[in-house]
Amino acid sequence: MTEPESQIDLTSLATEQRNPASAQLDLLDTLEIVRVINDQDRLVAEAVARELPAIAAAVDILVEAIRAGGRLIYIGAGTSGRLGVLDASECPPTYNTDPAMVVGLIAGGDHALRHSIEHVEDQPREGAAALKGVNLNARDVVVGIAASGRTPFVRGAFKYAKEVGATTIALSNSPASALSRVASVSIAPVVGPEVVTGSTRMKAGTAQKMVLNMLSTATMVKLGKTYGNLMVDVQPKNAKLRERAVGIVRDAADATDDEARTALAAADGEVKTAIVALRAGVPTDEARTRLTSAGGVLRVALDEAIQ
Repeated sequence: MTEPESQIDLTSLATEQRNPASAQLDLLDTLEIVRVINDQDRLVAEAVARELPAIAAAVDILVEAIRAGGRLIYIGAGTSGRLGVLDASECPPTYNTDPAMVVGLIAGGDHALRHSIEHVEDQPREGAAALKGVNLNARDVVVGIAASGRTPFVRGAFKYAKEVGATTIALSNSPASALSRVASVSIAPVVGPEVVTGSTRMKAGTAQKMVLNMLSTATMVKLGKTYGNLMVDVQPKNAKLRERAVGIVRDAADATDDEARTALAAADGEVKTAIVALRAGVPTDEARTRLTSAGGVLRVALDEAIQ
């Protein structure tokens, strides 16, 4: 099921156009080269900003799906796949999520994270197989990431997702792409031609990373994984994170460092539990009970209004 070469028209893709700003790139001195790259990178945030309504719509879909027991599943090839895996892997330590809640899949499997396995992206059946491998179901949301918006691996994944009844979100850098036409929501920050023609690990990859940051972060905020801008579900599993946990408890509970450390020790390192215990003036066990009754949402456990 490899897509025949004759069917691939790269000339029509926004990601494959030549950039006049870097046409003489190899003739520039070092400072000029990096200045050209930096000037082009400035365009990325503007491109992402134009997609904020679509990103917000995708977040609302994700929040509803996860509350109903579904999962966020990223899938892509090459740079796009690696970025999805990166975002998924950061959720458990940052937000104390079950590793199964946010899943990252890359064409070629985990070996492809460090090695180039380019041919797999041409296999639609491999995209479907990857989703079958994680037992995709109708409650899940599949975010297909592909700069070109045409990667057969991701298109095959979307086809299977549709068959299962899962929701699909397309993240590409090409307007009106094959993926966007079949997705429930299309996010397509058009960043313009790359500094090195077709090297979508650059501006396109940067835009994808920014969007993925928004998708996962905004979803976790809506799920009650933060208190203000504090990561109150952090897992304090190393020295840096333990100190961060102390600071979070101190700031959220308006406590001293010593009080925060004592509360964290009593709560076995559970940041939310320590905060409730200090703010409400209750024992650790009661703090846990309040959190459980509040569905883990700190503001609800503290009986604070949520708009």
